[in-house]
Amino acid sequence: MLTSEQTEEIKKEIINQIEKSFPDSKKEFATNQIKAMNSQQLEEFLKKNHIDYPGIPEEFKREELSKKAFSECVFCSIISDQINSYKIDENNKALAVLEINPFSKGHTLVIPKEHPSSSEKMHSGVFSLAKKVGKRLKTKFKPENIEISSSNILGHEIINVVPIYGNKKSEKRNAAKSEELSEIQKILSKPRKSVKRPKKKKIILKESEKHIWLPKRIP
Repeated sequence: MLTSEQTEEIKKEIINQIEKSFPDSKKEFATNQIKAMNSQQLEEFLKKNHIDYPGIPEEFKREELSKKAFSECVFCSIISDQINSYKIDENNKALAVLEINPFSKGHTLVIPKEHPSSSEKMHSGVFSLAKKVGKRLKTKFKPENIEISSSNILGHEIINVVPIYGNKKSEKRNAAKSEELSEIQKILSKPRKSVKRPKKKKIILKESEKHIWLPKRIP
């Protein structure tokens, strides 16, 4: 397991490379993803991208880390399980995961499994999942309102499902702790359907049948 010092050092190196080599439109999102990772998440991230650690002492490794980690669409990597996420529901067309830098408690991203470039190209099943998640958030956390809106990040159209507590939506994102996200995941995850077993019928003898005499069996 990476120490807290190693985690912070590696994060600084990654963010430094992001600032140097990423286009402005991608810098903020990529940086926030790295900042929100805890030691375990960062370690898994490095392993999945085949990056040597701890320390990452060689400059080419540091450069390769940031390029390799974000060369593919982050959301497509979540869909393919290359990046860990806090999944709460799924259908054939989309995946619903908790936002790790949420505007509010329960902020959920509904990610199309295809890579649509605009909301007009998204399948109706994506919107159906977003509405389903919105209803579940309303039931579990009792927000004043649920805001459902689409946005395009890194060329992948997604849907934000944001609970609004109080009079208006928060303008500030906060990095959620993994423990908090895990707890919210448990509350919001689609419950497993229990299989009902047929009840055995009890045979009740009539009073007249209780004392029926049967002859002994003759071999």
